[in-house]
Amino acid sequence: MTITKLANRASALAPLFARGWKDQLPRRDAIMKSYQFRDFNQAWQFMSAIALKAETAAHHPEWFNVYNKVEVTWSTHDADGCSERDVNLATFCDEVAEKLK
Repeated sequence: MTITKLANRASALAPLFARGWKDQLPRRDAIMKSYQFRDFNQAWQFMSAIALKAETAAHHPEWFNVYNKVEVTWSTHDADGCSERDVNLATFCDEVAEKLK
């Protein structure tokens, strides 16, 4: 299966940008968001949920965690930029974070 970049990047990513995702252009074709949770356990719960979903999708995030903060970056290396996979998993991240509030 060939994975391609988003056909219309601006419109595909606009809903994510409205929810706090940041564009990494021009440095790289990726999206990033920082989350802050109540404590380390809640941050770990978030990361665990994302890890399980990412594994089933065969698409994994770049992330950084310190105590209650998690920074997530999505980009599809096979497409050399953002793909529908990134949009779907970024949306899932927001859904999980919302449930943990």
